[in-house]
Amino acid sequence: MARAENKETASPTARLVADVARKLRVRKGWTQEQLGKEIGFSAAAVSAMETCAQPASDEMLVQLERVLGNGMEVFEQAREYIRLEKYPPQFKDYVLLEQKALVLRMYALVVIHGLFQTEAYARALIGGGYPPLSEQRVEELVEARVARKALFDRQPVATIELVLEESALRRPIGSEEIMQEQLLHLTECAKRRNVTLQVLPMDCGLSGEHAGDRGEMTLVETPEHDHLVYMETQDESLLIRDPGKVSTYAQRYARIRSQALTPRESLGLVERLVGEQR
Repeated sequence: MARAENKETASPTARLVADVARKLRVRKGWTQEQLGKEIGFSAAAVSAMETCAQPASDEMLVQLERVLGNGMEVFEQAREYIRLEKYPPQFKDYVLLEQKALVLRMYALVVIHGLFQTEAYARALIGGGYPPLSEQRVEELVEARVARKALFDRQPVATIELVLEESALRRPIGSEEIMQEQLLHLTECAKRRNVTLQVLPMDCGLSGEHAGDRGEMTLVETPEHDHLVYMETQDESLLIRDPGKVSTYAQRYARIRSQALTPRESLGLVERLVGEQR
């Protein structure tokens, strides 16, 4: 939502986009209304973008590149920077690693991992969090989270593993319809050749051991084959680079994975839950 106070808090990238877009528009001799017609937005939306009352959305940047870019890719490059600026502070360092990761191995407990969330599920989750966020901030975070899914189709291909607690599959978020859509999306992800999904059953502790009782983690292998561990809790994050500690977490993750259902069994469980939702 366009707000006057946004002009004071606009990011450097949003200000640069506004300035470049305005100058290129004026150079073409167009009014804000004319530019709006060319890119599929109202004159008010163009005005809000140029004054930073409402920073350009991802879709607006795509259209600005098409109409005003002239092969310079200024607006295309701005998409990446604006997206990064929308992430919470504690997440910004990690997301740069995630985008370029060679391998990601994740263990998620409470809800579906963000990389696998549908837009509706993410909106319900973020919008229902505490402290409450403005509608604009919710949409910014949803847009940024959904954009992460480009990793699934990135070249070179990333290898993605997820061990997910069964309780996260059974915990409804938003509505039954949203949850069914989320579970269906999860089955589609699980069928990708570069994705492995395993479910850690709720009764795994009956054997006397639950390797995942210390919380979530993400193991990252970079293109340079460095290995790191990322953890986040209560809006605080930790990025671990120490080889000894990383090794310990990798061994713990391997143990968690060994206690989970096989990929085939896991997909079958999710598909059964989809059937129960209908």
